[in-house]
Amino acid sequence: MIIVLMFGSALALFACVMFINQRLTRIIGTLIFGILFVGSTALMTLNYSQHLGMEKVTTTTHQTIYSAANPLPIAVYQPVGTSGQENVLIYKTNQKQKKATHTQANEYTVSKMKFTNRITPELKTTETRWQFKNNFYRGLFLWSGMNGTLIKRTNIIEYPHAFVKLTASQAQQLQKRMTGVNNSQIQAQAKSFVSAKVQAAMLKQPNLSAHQIHQISQQAEQEFLAQLIRKN
Repeated sequence: MIIVLMFGSALALFACVMFINQRLTRIIGTLIFGILFVGSTALMTLNYSQHLGMEKVTTTTHQTIYSAANPLPIAVYQPVGTSGQENVLIYKTNQKQKKATHTQANEYTVSKMKFTNRITPELKTTETRWQFKNNFYRGLFLWSGMNGTLIKRTNIIEYPHAFVKLTASQAQQLQKRMTGVNNSQIQAQAKSFVSAKVQAAMLKQPNLSAHQIHQISQQAEQEFLAQLIRKN
């Protein structure tokens, strides 16, 4: 609305100055439309520079993700910039995904990883954006393009402790080395390793549920693969 008023008053002001011959009418029209033009321009400037009529709104989302080199338990990242302080985190959103996804790389975004007691990795995204306070300001500054403007974004991926942190190039080199490994032998070793872990846990807690046994198996499998990765 304010944009329409600004351009409309500018055209009306021009018309008053150029085409109205009667002096009094021209002066009155010039004053009215001049004030409207200056006022609407000032409001637009305040909206862009001081975010007039807007407030900060923070939202947080959680998403289960998978290793970019799934099923290998690898936390893949890629350093960006020259400081070495900023990283882009690389992952997959589903197990069948062929091409990996990565976190955003811009001045508004910070991405980092943590290693916790989780069973599966999770991406937590917190965003703070400018949004209009109410429908009045939303209508007033319609088409300004300011609603939803990103202020800052934080991506945190929480990985299980067993995951190994590697750069994208290191992960690619590892995958190449792993192609020459005897898969049947690894599968047999993994099965034996997982079984031993499950049996040890059941000796300590005989009343483990099926869900708990499944979690222990997942953790044991991640631990075995992590040991295999470090050897390679």
